[in-house]
Amino acid sequence: MHGKRRSCFAKQKLSPTAAAAKAARDLEYANSPKRKAMRADNQKRRRDAIKNGQDITGMDYDHASKRFETEEENRGNGGEGTKSEGN
Repeated sequence: MHGKRRSCFAKQKLSPTAAAAKAARDLEYANSPKRKAMRADNQKRRRDAIKNGQDITGMDYDHASKRFETEEENRGNGGEGTKSEGN
């Protein structure tokens, strides 16, 4: 992580059972082969950008637009949400 991440969303109010189930689902998704490959690619691109003197402080690599964006820009498809992703 690169410092504290701010979220404009309130934390979900889940029962302890539901929260544990969600944590398990989220972990399984985060460790899927596709997410692992994307994470490794992101780390390589960050190392390369820093090596080339690019200031990427507070920025994340967006695999959709193929560029570094601010954390705010890279969340929720520019305000459009994520419901249509993958369709």
